[in-house]
Order: sequence, then C-alpha cells, then structure tokens
Amino acid sequence: MFENTRSMSQYKRLNILIGWLSFAIAAFVYLSTIEPTASFWDCGEFITTAYKLEVGHPPGAPFFMLLGRFFTLFAGKAENAAMMMNSMSALASAFTILFLFWTVTHLGRKMLIREEKDYNMANIIAIVGSAFVGAMAYTFSDTFWFSAVEAEVYATSSLFTAVVFWAILKWENEADQPHSGRWLILIAYLIGLSIGVHLLNLLAIPAIVLVYYYRNYRPRPRGIIAALLLSFVILGFIMYMLIPGVVEVASWFELLFVNSFGLPFNSGVIFYAALLIGLIIAGIYYTHKRRQYVWNTVLLGLTVILLGYSSYSTIVIRSNANPPMDQNNPETIFNLLSYLNREQYGDRPLFYGQYYNAPVEERKEGAPVYQQVDGRYKVVDRKTELEYDSRFTGLFPRMYSSDKQHVNDYQQWVDIKGRTVEVRNQRGKTEQRTVPSLGSNMAFFFKYQVGHMYLRYFMWNFSGRQNDVQGHGNVRDGNWISGIPFIDNPRLGPQDELPDYLKNSDARNAYYMLPFLLGLVGLLYHSRKAPKDFTVVLILFILTGIAIVYYLNQYPHQPRERDYAYAGSFYAYAIWIGLGV
Repeated sequence: MFENTRSMSQYKRLNILIGWLSFAIAAFVYLSTIEPTASFWDCGEFITTAYKLEVGHPPGAPFFMLLGRFFTLFAGKAENAAMMMNSMSALASAFTILFLFWTVTHLGRKMLIREEKDYNMANIIAIVGSAFVGAMAYTFSDTFWFSAVEAEVYATSSLFTAVVFWAILKWENEADQPHSGRWLILIAYLIGLSIGVHLLNLLAIPAIVLVYYYRNYRPRPRGIIAALLLSFVILGFIMYMLIPGVVEVASWFELLFVNSFGLPFNSGVIFYAALLIGLIIAGIYYTHKRRQYVWNTVLLGLTVILLGYSSYSTIVIRSNANPPMDQNNPETIFNLLSYLNREQYGDRPLFYGQYYNAPVEERKEGAPVYQQVDGRYKVVDRKTELEYDSRFTGLFPRMYSSDKQHVNDYQQWVDIKGRTVEVRNQRGKTEQRTVPSLGSNMAFFFKYQVGHMYLRYFMWNFSGRQNDVQGHGNVRDGNWISGIPFIDNPRLGPQDELPDYLKNSDARNAYYMLPFLLGLVGLLYHSRKAPKDFTVVLILFILTGIAIVYYLNQYPHQPRERDYAYAGSFYAYAIWIGLGV
C-alpha cells in the first residue's frame, strides 16, 4: 500500500516536471525563432492595433488586442513592439504544448491505470514518455511552429482550445466532488474570452458536451446522438444567436429610445444592458434559492460567456476615439453589428445556394443602414440582396464564385457535368449554360477543398513537405511528400531528378510518414482500449478539420496557404501520436 502511494506521488511529480520541461523546450525553440519584426498578411495590422489600441478588420480581436497591448508595454521602443507581440505568440504556443502534454497523460493514465497497484514505474514511464513524444511532435509540426513565431491570433486561439479541452478532463476527474461545477464555469468564461480572439475555440464545445455525457450517463447510441445534437445547438446558439443577437437586440432598444422616445444616443443600449444584467441576476438568485443546480450552472455559464464577450466594448470605445486605423468605424451599435457579422466580406452558400454561373434575376433592397443625424438615427442607404435564377441553385453549392479566375479553376479541378439550360445573358443574347450537378460539386469538394486544402496540409505536418512555394495543384509547388520514392514519384514525378535548388531547399522536409503512422497506431489503439475517450478526441479532430473545410467553402486560387485554420485538428492527431507510443 505504501509502495503504491509512493509510486502515485512519483507519477504526479513526473507529470508536472516533464510537462514543464515540454513547455521549456517549446518556449526556447519558439522564442529563438520568432520573426524579428512583422511578417506578411495580417500581422502588421495586429501589431498596430495592439500597440496603439486601434480598430482592425472585422470581426475584430479585442481580447487579443488587449493581451498584445500588455506585452508591448515592455517593448521600450516602438520598433520593439513587433518582437514583443511575436514573443506573446511564442509563449502562448509553448503553454499550448504544456496542456497538450497533460491532456495525453490524462488519457493515457485512464487506459493503463485502473487501480492504485497499477502505478508501477513501467506504466509511469509509458504514460509520461508517450505524452512527451506527442507534445514534441506537435511542437515541431510545420503549421503550429509557423503560427507560433508571428503576431497572429491562431497561437492564442490554440491555447484557448488546449486549456478548455484540458479543463473538461479535470472536471471529469472531480465530477463527483462538491463544487466541481467551477470547472464548467471556467470553461464557459474561457469560451467567452476566446470570442475576442477567434471563433475556432467554439468547435471544442461538442467534445466538451460528450465528456459531460459520458461522465454522468450510461452511454447508449441514442444518448450519444442526443448529446451531439445538443452540443451543436449550443454551438449554433453561441455563434448565430448570442454573439450577433446580444448586439442586434441592443440596436432595437436603441432605435426605440432615440427615434421614438427622443432620448439621447446610447440611452437604449444602456437601458438594455441594465435590463439584461437585472434579468440574469434575478435568474441566478431564483435558481440558487430553489436549488435548481443545472439551471443555475447554465445561467452562471451564460453570464461568464457574456463577461468574456464584453471585451468587444473595447472596439466601440476605441472607435469613438477615432484612432488612425478605425476599420468600419464601429462606434454605433448598428455599425458594430455590421462589423461583427463581417458584412463587408459578403456571404457564401453552405447548405443550399447559387452555382458559379447563376444569372442574377433581381437586386432587392435589404436591411437599412443607419447614421446619426440631428439627434436621430436616419436611414441613409439600404443593403443589396441578390436573387438568383432558381434553375442555377441547389444543394451543396461548392462551386459558387463567379470570378473568372475561379471559374477557370473549377473547370481544371473537375470535369463539370450537369443539365444544360438556356438563358439570356447581359447583352440580351441567348446562350447555353451547364448547371453543375451535385456529383460535380461533390467532386470539387473532395478533390480541392478536402484533398488540396486539408489533407495536403495534414500530410505536411505528419509526412513531409515539398517546399514553401504556394501551389495551386501543380506537381512542383507546395505538395506533401513522404521521402519514399514509390509513394512520391507516381504523384509528383521522379524526385531524384529535381534540380539542386529544389532538392536541397531548407523548406523540403521528409518524415517518411513516421509521425502519420504512429498517429494511426494511436488512433486504432485508443478506439479499442478507450472507445468513449476516442470519440471525444475524434469529434475534436473532425470539427476542427473537415467541418471547417465545409464551413469555409473555399474557392480555388486562395491568396495564401490556409493550413493555420486546421491547427486544432492537427492538435487532436498529436494526441494520438502520443498514445501510439
């Protein structure tokens, strides 16, 4: 008994020490390789918005901006602001590795240690060693390392994902103890804060709900399906109702109080905020008095999500100060709503909509655009809504962009088939157009959106990368490789005949598929030894991977590589690499 207790203490010490060793290695690597100044795309904008608290592009990242401002306080000189922002990303990424390590040890311990007597040195080394390998595999993965050394939101977003996933596992350990609900409240607060960084963190919600279901109920197929459906309802509620809805309802009150009651600007927003706070306090008090634990936890969770989300008040406050960068000028509640909804980027069809060659039948007047004029809100314009020829609309519209370059790319990626329809073009002449079939849209989805824009990135990280030149489907640039001739040569041509500048490029990395195969072993082992935990990680892997592919519905010829969007999926696979050991 004494020996078992000592072994358990050894495990806890090693779990903490090796976890922090993983952090130290990652922090050293990332801080040693940070960008010295601003790198391309949005980094310069994020550095600027953080250093002087300015307003960047929609939908904004106010909490990231505040964190960045804290780090830039230690810059000393303005020219060091970029380095401090890059250091913030490096440290956030290193903490992500720490929580990845502790996530793998939690899952590994559940498989190997059933009783106290199982805390022997062999099992301890297996668990801790596996977690260390998984953590290091992710530390040096192509996508994560790249995002770890620049001032982008994805490093901080990855940290939020790692912490909330680790926190639900901590709750799982303490679910039977008093006050274990504090972990759920912490998760809700972190989700609220993450809205002010990036929405990718919300995709961990279904995995969190599954852990909660498995811990409190006996798993049955019907129950698992119900839990997943509930998780998607929660996810949809936060994304499509809570985030824009809180602001939209505030705009109704603002319009009523200013235009109808003749009160000053922002009086409706203030009244609405007071009413919302009062209702929440009353609800929490009522459920506490009635000992309605579940509803009390739900209301507390909603409260802390709103507290985290309130970082967006920074955007409004700074916009009213009219800084040099004030994109979309979100200083009124109406402008803020447009800012949050990313209206300047337009819509893309997901479930049902137009195809790329759909004629526009009608341009309708949409929602009004308000401005403050003479103490009232006046309609100064109306948004435009396009109505397309219904013959050119259908399910699963993957090929929807009418840009000439994109249309040419669609035809290169897919042999487009479908029914022929006669239409009258803009010059009044009759022409024949092919309505892409569902099969053609599916082909584009699997060939380009899944194959080129996800699996290629996945294999970059766990098999190898050809080079760092952006590819658009050609065999020379940006493909994944393995380093194994009979796998690479049929796809990309004889690799031993490459010119020296490509063959010896520092960006060319071949892992011989070893990380990929180790992760595959871990996936299979995990599914057999711990099917419940496996489904949790699988849901995280799918929702931060293929589900994002579906949601983004990317057109061809993207302006840059988009692998950073799938870092959460690669994080989940790194868990399986660890368990594969």
